Amino acid sequence: MSEHIQEEEFEELEESNELYEHYRFETDPGQKPLRIDKFLVNRIENASRNKIQDAAAAGNIRVNDKPVKSNYKIKASEIITIVMSYPKRELEIIAQDIPLDIPYEDDELIIINKKPGMVVHPGHGNYTGTMVNALAWHLKDLPLFNSEDPRPGLVHRIDKDTSGLLVVAKTEQAKNFLARQFFEKTSQRTYVAIVWGQPKEDEGTIIGNVGRSLQDRKQMAVFPDGDRGKHAVTHYKVLERLGYVTLVECKLETGRTHQIRAHMKHIGHPLFNDERYGGHQILKGTTFTKYKQFVQNCFKILPRQALHAKTLGFVHPTSKENISFNTEIPDDMMQAIEKWRGYIAGREND
Repeated sequence: MSEHIQEEEFEELEESNELYEHYRFETDPGQKPLRIDKFLVNRIENASRNKIQDAAAAGNIRVNDKPVKSNYKIKASEIITIVMSYPKRELEIIAQDIPLDIPYEDDELIIINKKPGMVVHPGHGNYTGTMVNALAWHLKDLPLFNSEDPRPGLVHRIDKDTSGLLVVAKTEQAKNFLARQFFEKTSQRTYVAIVWGQPKEDEGTIIGNVGRSLQDRKQMAVFPDGDRGKHAVTHYKVLERLGYVTLVECKLETGRTHQIRAHMKHIGHPLFNDERYGGHQILKGTTFTKYKQFVQNCFKILPRQALHAKTLGFVHPTSKENISFNTEIPDDMMQAIEKWRGYIAGREND
């Protein structure tokens, strides 16, 4: 009996498991001892023995929830799980000399501070100009990036119009090690966002399954606990109240597609200028023409959802130490924040 969990392709995936495969097997009651790598090669389509051995070396093959080596001999009635990256796809990656903001790099990984508007990897409608095209140029001498894999080194991602921090692996071993952390939700990620309205509490937790909307397949929606959607938890904290909008910090306990965008809309506070989730409308404030013009000017300054992946932390693949990174809020968001600060100050002086 086996279970193959695979995310459906989505136009813009924020934090999904679609970057790697998760398989679960239960051995038969009469199973005779057999090397686990041989067992898995026979059951996973297009999985080479080398790829399975790489997964084992990274601790990504587990029997009854304990990591095992590739020469482990399976027995009857055991639960086997494996996490590994998807097989390469037929798509030529064009290396392009595109500038990247790189706060940190070593032999195992690279940290990217992604600009808003940059697609993470090639796909339908975006075959060039992506972060992976830029990485293919920057890391063109590495085996992992000298291939036709459209997602080399990727273990997570953020939406095209979300800015902020991403980690990219430079070796297969690092990719496997990091993939396990993102799959098991042990990495630490903090976002900042501008949302419409004023949350009643200064801190809160949003719990609600996130899945594809029944009304619009390009949106994710929040569902009651049950079969639809996947369990999702977002912790938020108010950083600054700015009249009709609020600057908040969001910490992800889980990482679902569009989780923050869907969760904040669910509690009545869509992200500022988030067109897909209705935040591009004037949702709070007055009916005065002057106010409407002020908001439209803010939209022009910040022509995207107001969301930035500010901090990122994880265990390093080789040193096994916890490392973390922090980046400044980007200019477009800061300019919008400053405009709202000015608006509030002007109201108080009236």
